[in-house]
Amino acid sequence: MTLIEEIVRVILIGCGATFVMDIWLMFLKRFGGQALNFAFIGRWVGHLFHGRIAHASIGKASPIANETSLGWITHYAVGIAFAFLLTRIAGVAWARAPSLGIALLVGVCTVVFPLLVMQPAMGLGVAASKTPTPIKSCIRSVINHSVFGLGLFLSACAIEWIFR
Repeated sequence: MTLIEEIVRVILIGCGATFVMDIWLMFLKRFGGQALNFAFIGRWVGHLFHGRIAHASIGKASPIANETSLGWITHYAVGIAFAFLLTRIAGVAWARAPSLGIALLVGVCTVVFPLLVMQPAMGLGVAASKTPTPIKSCIRSVINHSVFGLGLFLSACAIEWIFR
């Protein structure tokens, strides 16, 4: 596999897995589940560029121009980064012969990022400890990231089928 092909595959796998997760989140929202606010992610990232890492409440922080777009771009960029992480852990050959186990494992492990970085930085506390239902929030995050892991596998399978 050439370097260009590897890069293209990782980008497509990351975008595909993120899209699978987004479909899952839309499904949950349709049935009354809580949706992610990508504007808040964009707001947090926008404030990072101004040297502000943590907020008491990201919802009360100053809005950032184009924060919703920035949030969506960040969401997909992180998905690509996690796909890159998977191919570093499992090896680039994984993209040609994907296995579900490692994809799910990496997907579940990525939950560390929101629980230990994003939520505290946005004022929600470690593992959503400052929210009304922290355990429910953590379980939801683990499920969402498991779906992302499934998306890594499904995307890699689809891309391998297309590249054949």
